[in-house]
Amino acid sequence: MPSSSATVDSSDGNKTEAAYQRLRQAILGAQLLPGAPLRPAALQEAYGMGWTPLREALSRLEAERLVTTQRNRGFAVAPVSLEELEDLTRARRALEAPLLAEAIAHGDKAWEDSLILAHYRLQNGALPVSGWSDEAINRWLDLHQAFHLALLGGGRNIWLMHFYRQTMEQERRHHRVLMIVPLLHEEANDLDALNPANPAMAALREAITLDHHTELMQATLARDLPRAAALMAEHVNYKSQVFARSQQAEAPAPALAARRRGRPAKSTVS
Repeated sequence: MPSSSATVDSSDGNKTEAAYQRLRQAILGAQLLPGAPLRPAALQEAYGMGWTPLREALSRLEAERLVTTQRNRGFAVAPVSLEELEDLTRARRALEAPLLAEAIAHGDKAWEDSLILAHYRLQNGALPVSGWSDEAINRWLDLHQAFHLALLGGGRNIWLMHFYRQTMEQERRHHRVLMIVPLLHEEANDLDALNPANPAMAALREAITLDHHTELMQATLARDLPRAAALMAEHVNYKSQVFARSQQAEAPAPALAARRRGRPAKSTVS
């Protein structure tokens, strides 16, 4: 009976899509941390799904370089590293240059309005001076990504924009970890996590300041391509500086897991 078969296929596809979306968001939002093993039993219990849709979802995520697999070890969340961030930075620059030029050349009034609105929302969603919760960080990252997509949204090249979105999402995962790492480093040592004298925190605050985004928006709306391109390149460099100064990029998982279990983390600093 074709109709019954179609229903089963559709149900299986929906389960796989649901598993894919939930796992993807957990990885991008760093609820599943870089390097974390993705064991079948744990995933089935956590997501209430069978192994078949989860396995298919993990295979899709592996194709997106969000998940890795090793023989006899199974799936794991893809790691983050300075080298990976540098690769993403080069890819982002290669994509942003033509997209920015197209936006400035072809962007219309609707594009200008959308950019101004995205900047307004980013301004209103600025992180507080203290008390950075996971929710606040995720909200800021959403607004930050929306601003950059709006900035380049006036162009006409659909494929370049598609690749740019993928790059941004990968970079966002690194960015999310970059924001967690300095906080955990201080928290694990019972220090002020938002101490502005900390080099990593100083670099982080510099990276997320609204001033850079405002200048970038103004130069773009003024159709000043040389200045906008220079500001864009400068802006991309900030995140690399945060990552390099954190000195905890490869081992945030124990501290974060302990915090989420409500227990103090053991310091990994001798």
